[in-house]
Amino acid sequence: MELNENSTTIRKLPLIPLRGITVFPYMVLHFDVGREASINALEEAMVNDQLIFLASQKDAEIEEPTPDDFYNVGTISKIKQMLKLPGDTIRVLVEGISRAKIVNMMQEDPYFVVEVEEQNHQREIIKDKEIDALMRGVMDSFENYIEVSNKVSPEILINISEIDMPGRLADTIASNVILKPVDRQEVLEAFDPKIRLETLYRILLEEIEILEIEQNISNRVKKQINKVQKEYYLREQLKAIQKELGEDEDLVEEVDEYKQQLEKLKLPKEINEKVEREIDRLTRLSPSSAETGVIRNYIDWTLNLPWHKETKDRLDLKKSAEILDEDHYGLEKVKERILEYLAIRQLSKTMKGPILCLVGPPGVGKTSIAKSIAKSLNRKFVRMSLGGVRDEAEIRGHRRTYIGAIPGRIISSIRQSGSKNPVFLFDEIDKLASDFRGDPASALLEVLDPEQNHDFTDHYLELPFNLSKVMFITTANSLDTIPRPLLDRMEVIRIAGYTEEEKLKIAQKYLLPKQIKDHGLKPENLQVSEKAIRDVINYYTRESGVRNLERQLANLCRKSVKRIVEEKITAIRIAPNNLKKYLGNPIYRYEMANLKDEVGIVRGLAWTQVGGDTLSIEVTPMKGDGKLVLTGQLGDVMKESARAGISYIRSKVEDYKINPDFHKNLDIHIHIPEGAIPKDGPSAGITMATAVISALTNTPIYKDIAMTGEITLRGRVLAIGGVKEKVLAANRAGIKKIILPLDNKRDLEDIPDNVKRKLDFVFAEYMDEVLEHALKRGETDESN
Repeated sequence: MELNENSTTIRKLPLIPLRGITVFPYMVLHFDVGREASINALEEAMVNDQLIFLASQKDAEIEEPTPDDFYNVGTISKIKQMLKLPGDTIRVLVEGISRAKIVNMMQEDPYFVVEVEEQNHQREIIKDKEIDALMRGVMDSFENYIEVSNKVSPEILINISEIDMPGRLADTIASNVILKPVDRQEVLEAFDPKIRLETLYRILLEEIEILEIEQNISNRVKKQINKVQKEYYLREQLKAIQKELGEDEDLVEEVDEYKQQLEKLKLPKEINEKVEREIDRLTRLSPSSAETGVIRNYIDWTLNLPWHKETKDRLDLKKSAEILDEDHYGLEKVKERILEYLAIRQLSKTMKGPILCLVGPPGVGKTSIAKSIAKSLNRKFVRMSLGGVRDEAEIRGHRRTYIGAIPGRIISSIRQSGSKNPVFLFDEIDKLASDFRGDPASALLEVLDPEQNHDFTDHYLELPFNLSKVMFITTANSLDTIPRPLLDRMEVIRIAGYTEEEKLKIAQKYLLPKQIKDHGLKPENLQVSEKAIRDVINYYTRESGVRNLERQLANLCRKSVKRIVEEKITAIRIAPNNLKKYLGNPIYRYEMANLKDEVGIVRGLAWTQVGGDTLSIEVTPMKGDGKLVLTGQLGDVMKESARAGISYIRSKVEDYKINPDFHKNLDIHIHIPEGAIPKDGPSAGITMATAVISALTNTPIYKDIAMTGEITLRGRVLAIGGVKEKVLAANRAGIKKIILPLDNKRDLEDIPDNVKRKLDFVFAEYMDEVLEHALKRGETDESN
């Protein structure tokens, strides 16, 4: 390829920045001029041989451009015509002459004047085979562009095909193709005709590819629109037919609304297809059909479930701890477990919701702490009471084949909460029952299994719903009645009874202010001294929780309101000396049950569903033929413990100096008072054995001692449960020393320090150690 030497000329010309327009050589076009600087430049050009330099702005939005705001390469153009339009606008017709480059900015105000270096457009490169191939490729691409775009007249192709100069061909095609301003400028800046052809060829190929993709998209959309139009036409026909038949014309609109809701939900494919089938079935049924209502109800349930809606957890540990402390006093283990869960949530977003089981006597705040957990997590709260629930359908729902079928209470509660991650409380899970309608406890196995509940299927919906993000909390008074497989799925947290100090704090911080507010009083109207509250706790309530304590405080408030209204007084102060006036005589007494050390009477410790309790075991030997009489509504376990104790004593008659024939000559009567209350459990073995040995040896038992533990035939003392509840009961009863099995020594960690300081603990491994501390050796009771 040979290249002629191009000549260049330096010209001084006024400049007009163009917005969104690129002018090429050989191009004739008109544009409107309205900016004052541009009008001044036009007037200057008309004075000097009508030549002007046109350069494109880089950003068409700039109203007052500076030299940095337009390109350095533009086109020297000749003004062919000017026409003034209304509103101080001038329409200008120009013809591009040659491309040029700004070499010097001469003037910026009141209009731009520049020195440009002009390339002589008359000098073209000598064509060779490569240039011919480029020109042919550009022409072919331009033909394809015309076919694909439909925006360029085919007649232009005839005119352009006659051009044989490479540079002019590129400029003419570029001026007739709709290109991005950046691409047009790139072609303009290519002074070398060969580079200009290559640049244009590349840009044309890219544009053709984009136009073909647009055409494909347009065809697909057109087909879709045709399909929608066809469906619309058919629906309108269906409406007309239904109207003629006198059927509900709103059904089609309702179906359309269902489909829109379904589309917005973006459900998994399997669920989406099933709901779509139900919606299609609805369109084929008559509105008067009974099945229409069933399907409509099913679709409503499905579409209104919170498939993707969930609340955002409050992951501020400090704030959550404050909320838990504000609502509840004590309960450190529960609070610690919740804060651990929140800490893990900060690091792992996929953490499954824990399944906690809060076990403890009534009135200790199990249900209310579940509400506080929801509040601290910033989650919705749902509660379902399981007490007496016998029907499995309560959990899993009814099948749709039944008349009046509805989903189970789990799905119903989730829908009501409007969130897929609420705190869900199953209250009183130990009170579940079963009969011919199924076993609800077994139905709960899937719900409370973290490995299965991600696709819980309700019998009514028959669609998998993800329960893995729900935080399930269950409450129970006792674990004994909970089926083992169900209990295995839960993390058990025990909540024992409160000590006197804890009850005092709860009454002062929570219960009394709440009752004062509920009864319409103000804090200054009623003041209850600390000693008075302690007396209410000790002499008017006997419980592990604080439910009765709250009732007694409410009683105080009622009596005070009555006095304030009747006597027209403004303030009442309740102290120990006037407490009896409001609550009557004390209900309980906490002095020793045994006023002195007695033979055959010992205090035992028992665990009940309402907390710990103390019980007195009495033994009396009588002449007879070796019968063992057990009274006081004892269960099988306690009866067996008594028989095991007697067998142990018979094996040790010589050690304890007991008549070897006592089992032949004496009847032994073991009685536990309060005969109306059933008693059972494996924790009274050493207690009964101690009472029998005391009676047979006529040795008194210390009055201020209590004990608990099971006994073996060899005299070993076995560990028992419920230590904290039993110790708290002993403390309430004024006991000074407690005998516990050696293996229960570790359970003292759970007992409050202020209680431990009041009691003397003895840990026994064998029965001999129990007797050593319980029996008053060398002394006999004068009354026997």
